[in-house]
Amino acid sequence: MGLFTRRSQDTNTTAVATLDVDPALAALTGDYVIDAGHSSIGFTVRHAMVTNVRGSFTDHEGTLHLDGSDPSRSTAAIDVKIASVGTGIADRDAHLRSGDFFDAEAFPLMSFRSTEAAQLGGDAYRITGELTIKDITRPLSIDLEFAGSATDVYGNERVGFEGSAEILRSDWGLTWNAALEAGGVMVSDKVKLTFDISAIKQA
Repeated sequence: MGLFTRRSQDTNTTAVATLDVDPALAALTGDYVIDAGHSSIGFTVRHAMVTNVRGSFTDHEGTLHLDGSDPSRSTAAIDVKIASVGTGIADRDAHLRSGDFFDAEAFPLMSFRSTEAAQLGGDAYRITGELTIKDITRPLSIDLEFAGSATDVYGNERVGFEGSAEILRSDWGLTWNAALEAGGVMVSDKVKLTFDISAIKQA
C-alpha cells in the first residue's frame, strides 16, 4: 500500500496526471512511540572471515512522526542503550561493552535522528539522518518497508516497519581487530544493521 496513487484525468485538450492521497494512509498521520517489547534492533558482522555473528540491543526507545499525506515530512528519533548489547555469549558481550569497542561506560547511548524521508515506491521508503556512536556523528540512510497497520486487542493503533542499513564500524571509531594466521582479520569492518519496529499511535 503506497502512500500515493496516480490518477489520470481527461480534459478536452490533454491528459493530466495528479497524485491522490490514500485516505487509509493519511489516517495514520500522527505521533508514535516505539514499542520496545515488540521491536528489535539487531546487527550482523562477519567473524573470522567464515561465518556471521548476530546480536541485538534489547534496551531502546524512540518516537516517530508519520505523515501519511506527505511522507517527506515524517521523522524518527531512536536512542539505544549500549549496555544492552547481546550476542548470546557473556564474554563476547562484555568485550563489546569495553573500551575496545563501544566503551559503554563512557558512551552509554547510540542515537539516530532523522533529517530526511522519501518514498522509493510502493511500500519502500528511505529515511536519512545522523547516527551517533561514541560521540562521533555521521550520516546514515536506512531502507524501510512499511509492514502495515492494525488495532491490537487493547485498542492501540499500531504501525510496523522493517528496515536495514550497512555501515563501516571504523567510521564511528570501532576499530579493534586481530589478525588471523591464515590472513584476514577476526571481525569485519562492515556491519549490517536490522530494524523491526512496532510503534503505537499517541492520543
